[in-house]
Amino acid sequence: MESILVLTHTDDSGPALTKPSLEAVTAGYDLAAQLGATLSIGIVAVDAASAVTSLASTGARLLAVTGEPFAQPRYATDAAACEALCRAANATIVLAPGTSRFTRVAAGVAHRLGGFIDTHITAIAQQMLGASGPSPLGTGECRLEATRWFYRQRIEAVLTRDVRPWFLLLDAGTNAPFAAQPAPIQVEQIQVQLPALRTTVTGLRAPTQTAQTIRPEAKLLLVAGAGWTKKQLDGQTHPTQAGDLILNFLRLTNASLGSSKSLVDQGSDNQPVLPFLTHLNQIGQTGATPRHLKGLSTCCHGEEPHVVGWRFIAERRAISLDPNCGWTRGKADVVYIADAFQVIAKLNALLEATEN
Repeated sequence: MESILVLTHTDDSGPALTKPSLEAVTAGYDLAAQLGATLSIGIVAVDAASAVTSLASTGARLLAVTGEPFAQPRYATDAAACEALCRAANATIVLAPGTSRFTRVAAGVAHRLGGFIDTHITAIAQQMLGASGPSPLGTGECRLEATRWFYRQRIEAVLTRDVRPWFLLLDAGTNAPFAAQPAPIQVEQIQVQLPALRTTVTGLRAPTQTAQTIRPEAKLLLVAGAGWTKKQLDGQTHPTQAGDLILNFLRLTNASLGSSKSLVDQGSDNQPVLPFLTHLNQIGQTGATPRHLKGLSTCCHGEEPHVVGWRFIAERRAISLDPNCGWTRGKADVVYIADAFQVIAKLNALLEATEN
């Protein structure tokens, strides 16, 4: 029988578990129910007292590695903590959120335990094997399958492994965060033998909220295309006005910013460019594939490579002057036939009035 362990960690800014961690708990809880397997949840935190109360209804065995050394991400301490939790749970399947903290250490932990790791997992399920091959109605043995995407989310693959322990890093946004009424519960403290620490975390440096344009937790994604820096109705380009409109919209809505490759590349072609854009904002075939509840495309043509970046956006809207462009042909839920400069300016004015 499989033994499932879900690795979680608290937020750097507080005692609560991160949203990706709670999504991993949901995945582990559902998988344990499918397999009839034992479920354990491991927590890495300074103090796990607040985190465990939200997990009481899982019925899982709760394990925790706590203390000041685990307050901040660091390879030596996080790897030692995850290894200790895996050994204590005797886990054969280890699920972990694909956060920067766990992505950094998961491969090393899998190597220490003689296991195998797969990343960017979007779904896990049990497959019944019939006499003539895979069949959901078969009566043969079961096989655990993990699904992930390759080639910028264009090819979906189903993976299965015989090696145990099998580590699976889950992409954020693929499961609902686990939610239940808090209740008191006992947690087992796992002792960790830490190696000599050669690094010390002295603090965090991050851009101010107004300078930050990539916000994975935002409900809205605004995508800017090359049309923002092209000639407008007056025959002139207005990159400064375009930049002000976009930044004000991000500030007022707390949205995340995506970009087409053509817009990001303009800086190397001596063309007008939005100075706050980098290749980190790029989405599509050559960029990221974010997951947000809503998306608004502006000044984009909607070619297929760019549409790939919108694959997992729940509600997709676009602003375009051309009713026959590729984006309007079944790729957006709602299309506004209008000038993006005018629409965003009007939206900003309405948002500022509401804010004041």
